[in-house]
This record gives sequence, C-alpha cells and structure tokens, in this order.
Amino acid sequence: MALLIRRATPADAERLSALAIATYTETFGDSYPPQDLQDFLAAHYAVAPQRRELDDPLSAAWLVFDGEQAIGYLAAGPNSLPHAQARHGDIELKRLYVHASHQGSGLGAQLMEAFLAWLDQPSRRTLWVGVWSENLGAQRFYARYGCEQAGTYYFQVGDSRDLEFILCRP
Repeated sequence: MALLIRRATPADAERLSALAIATYTETFGDSYPPQDLQDFLAAHYAVAPQRRELDDPLSAAWLVFDGEQAIGYLAAGPNSLPHAQARHGDIELKRLYVHASHQGSGLGAQLMEAFLAWLDQPSRRTLWVGVWSENLGAQRFYARYGCEQAGTYYFQVGDSRDLEFILCRP
C-alpha cells in the first residue's frame, strides 16, 4: 500500500464530499430513514459545505490516499459542541472516517497524529469531539489521545436523535 496523508485544499472539495458521503453512508447508512439520510448528507457533506470548510482559515482537513484513491479523512474546525466550558479558539474534531476496507490498519491514528501536530502549534489548544454514545471503539480511540467525557448532547439526522458524548482534551 502506497499511503500518503496530506492536508486538503479547497481544490479537494469534490473529492472530500464524495469521500464524506461514502464513509458516512457506509458507517451509518442503515441507521436512518433513507430520505432523512439523503437530506442530512446534502446539507452537510455536499460539495458546497465541504468547500466552505476548506475555505475557512480556522478549519483544516487531511486526506489519506492509497495510490490515487482517497480512503479516509479527518476534518476539524472551530468548536460547535454545546458545552459550558467551551471557549473561543477551541477546536472540534468534526469527522474522522476511513473506508471499512482499510480500517484496523492504523490510518486513523496516522490522521490523528497529523491533526494533533497542527492543533498544538504554536501551543496546545483545547480539543472537543462528539462521539456516538454506542461507538465504544471511537471512545477508546480518543481516550488514547487524552480525551475524556465532559457532557452529552443529541445529534439530529431528520427525525432521529442520537445520544452523543462530548469528549474533551484540555
């Protein structure tokens, strides 16, 4: 596997959109009514929202490639999680997904390391992450990076509300 991790640019908006839609659908596609899922993906993962994030100087994303194929990504930006201790300048890890065919190979950790190198320059910043309450693997993953549960909130997809844990690394 010839793997490459690089920072995404606005020119990657279409590629990032396709990858975001594919990996979210692969992971959670059976969890929601089809129309709710389609509406959510269009509102959050279509090309225009991806381009807005990539154009935002306070946001960042990384892509991981196997040859020419994008197989995973991490997206981060200003914190939007509802928590009383959240402050201006805090960063939220918004999404970290790797295609199922490449999971378990350490790519998530490699993306996380690239992200943390950016996050903590020039000094350590507070990191927030929202994780589905039933995703024990993701909770263990983030705990390895110093994230602890700091609260809860509900993540809305159509009429579905999922209990999410708010994790924080001070």
